[in-house]
Amino acid sequence: MAQMVLRLLPDGAIPITNVVSYSRQGDTVYFFYGGLPVFTHAADDDASFRMFTSQLVVNGACKQVDIVEAFGVTPISVKRNVKRFRERGAQGFFEKAVLNRKPRVLTEETVERAQTLLNEGHDIKSVAQELGLKRDTLRKAVLNGRLAKGGKKRGPAQQE
Repeated sequence: MAQMVLRLLPDGAIPITNVVSYSRQGDTVYFFYGGLPVFTHAADDDASFRMFTSQLVVNGACKQVDIVEAFGVTPISVKRNVKRFRERGAQGFFEKAVLNRKPRVLTEETVERAQTLLNEGHDIKSVAQELGLKRDTLRKAVLNGRLAKGGKKRGPAQQE
């Protein structure tokens, strides 16, 4: 026999499920579980929102579709957030992205060859043609200090 659930919602709370609800008061969002406040975050704190809604799904308090319907977010974003929570926990939402990319075009050897040609007085267009690079790639390297046009390459201390 099915058991009835008594809904206990605080005033102004919007239900997510029979026991989970939320309320926005000013710039703060409050989450309730059975009428008791369990989490709060600033309204513009997206990382905390994604972390806590993922935690609700992982802990079985609600389903992914409940989050999608209650907040109007996309199903794929909820799936990604739940996966992140399962793999990295709560801290996974607050980590800075680490970009460990290696240069694909301007490798150390290419930069050295380009700098040698620029030191010899060649212009960016001819250096790009000689090395098989795009002119814009070399132009950007000059702008960000990786190459010096018509002179010696600037070191990190000299780029300021």
